[in-house]
Amino acid sequence: MYQLEEKIWFWVLAVIPVIMGLYVVLQFWKKRAQNKFADKRLLKRLSPNQSGFKTVLKVLVLSLAFACLAIALVNPKIGTKLETVKREGVDIVFAVDVSKSMLAEDIAPNRLEKSKQLVTQIINNLAGDRVGIIAYAGKAFPQLPITTDYASAKMFLQGMNTDMLSSQGTAINEAIELSKTYYDDEQQTNRVLIIISDGEDHSELSQNVAAEANEEGIRIFTVGVGDVKGGPIPIKRNGVVLNYKKDNNGETVITKLDENNLKKIAEEANGTYINGRNTNNVVEQITDILNGMDKQEYEAKQFADFKDQFQWFLGFAIFFLFIDIFLLERKTAWLKRLNLFNENF
Repeated sequence: MYQLEEKIWFWVLAVIPVIMGLYVVLQFWKKRAQNKFADKRLLKRLSPNQSGFKTVLKVLVLSLAFACLAIALVNPKIGTKLETVKREGVDIVFAVDVSKSMLAEDIAPNRLEKSKQLVTQIINNLAGDRVGIIAYAGKAFPQLPITTDYASAKMFLQGMNTDMLSSQGTAINEAIELSKTYYDDEQQTNRVLIIISDGEDHSELSQNVAAEANEEGIRIFTVGVGDVKGGPIPIKRNGVVLNYKKDNNGETVITKLDENNLKKIAEEANGTYINGRNTNNVVEQITDILNGMDKQEYEAKQFADFKDQFQWFLGFAIFFLFIDIFLLERKTAWLKRLNLFNENF
């Protein structure tokens, strides 16, 4: 396990392509100037010690020095001590709809991005609870198992898109069935499934499966994203809308938020339906619900001691600068005898 303390210093790496760009421009200019001055045979006689390899090596060494300096400024830390700690919380699984209908822009910026915002804000307000993520469309896919690593959860969440599942449609029952495998039967924690969707369900089994899940101790809360009036599904390329999805008759498909279906699913599993248009309202309601639940104790392993590693990269940076200054810039007798750059012919 590692941590990056000051990620902003990764911008120092931008110096490397600048150095390489300047080197290419300089070499091009130098070549043109030399060609105007004399032909290749005369230049070789006038500058017998010229070495193209030495120049390339100098650029490479400088680039490595800046790369190591950037990493040293970021200050990576490595976990050296793994501890098992006692924590209390609720096991929460987020099932996020990634069907094509989630591209509709009847809620800004679109349904899927709004879903990601909602889940991210809910996670930001958690303390001690474990989270897992499921992506579903026509089928459900495990995205992240139950974990206390909120940073990883948000990272996986941001990578979700409507192209990650080839099976299109919206089968909420598949997500509910998959969520059952997420919870540990040996640890009798409170179990919560939060479904974020537009509610367009292509399966008639969802409500029955929700009732079965409730019998296994899973409470289901549904969050509806979209507008009941609906909106078209845009077809984009490079962020530009080219057209809208059509049906077999050539008519534009209008996808609508089905609040009624989401309410019934939540009711079958002792949960609540929440409209997702107002992010703060969703977060407040979910937080109040979770705070009202009994927190069960469980064990979690985590790194408790992190040690700085910047000194290694700083040392490498100084080493490469030493090579540049004392070996590549100066003519030393022993280096000349080694003839590394074919300079003695």
